[in-house]
Amino acid sequence: MTLLVTAASGHLGRLVLDSLLDRGVDPDTIRAGARQPESLAAYSERGVQAVPLDYGVPASVTAAVDGADRVLLISGSEVGQRVEQHARVIDAAAAAGVQQLVYTSAPQATTSPLVLAPEHKATEEHLAASGVPATVLRNNWYTENYADDLEVAREHGVLVTSAGDGRVPSASRADFAEGAAVVLTTDGHVGQVYELAGDVAWDFATLAQAMSEVLGREVALQQLSPEERLAQLQSVGLDAGTAGFVVALEGNIRDGILDHADGTLSRLIGRPTTPLVDGLRALTP
Repeated sequence: MTLLVTAASGHLGRLVLDSLLDRGVDPDTIRAGARQPESLAAYSERGVQAVPLDYGVPASVTAAVDGADRVLLISGSEVGQRVEQHARVIDAAAAAGVQQLVYTSAPQATTSPLVLAPEHKATEEHLAASGVPATVLRNNWYTENYADDLEVAREHGVLVTSAGDGRVPSASRADFAEGAAVVLTTDGHVGQVYELAGDVAWDFATLAQAMSEVLGREVALQQLSPEERLAQLQSVGLDAGTAGFVVALEGNIRDGILDHADGTLSRLIGRPTTPLVDGLRALTP
């Protein structure tokens, strides 16, 4: 059986490769697709097949998917282009007779007002219409999303947000990667939609406390209004579009859109998800 991991050179993709190898999967059966397959040399040396795969180059998608039995479609990073890019992989999988396509989506993608949801919703709809046997992994927040905030806290002793009392059930990216590896290597997941999240939903006061523990210094929480947050982000160099996107995400969190954790991820991987403090500590030098 050949397992294809797309976007394999990214943060999540590399962790999926690690998890597959840790689970004892034969490296010869793992195909790792990347825009620059040479960036996966360390995996190639272990026997993994590194192949060209660029979502924007249809021929590379077709070639990479051909002959794969199970495909992990890791969602692209180019907002605004992802529906078309994902559809190329899905259509190639349909044409190749792939037995299972696993897609990394967003929390409650088909019903959520989350600013990130629309492209994932459209992808899920295309996947359903394609007829390809599928599993959808709706990944909640990665603890690593707060790496930049941790560095700001290290330097200035402050965590700034407009998320109010919103709660985030984050887990480490490695937890989500392990979940994907389990779904790729065990049976019974076709047709399932998994809402994956950390075991504990924390608020931003808790995040500030966790940062204090990890950094060994007091980190104060500074709550701003959306308008104040937008101005603050632009004052530190973010362009208006990016700043607005961050404020919209924090508004989603403030509205409780991410606050749902039912233990699905920990049951899938057979252990508790990585605690917030441990996830942050892994980000420190």
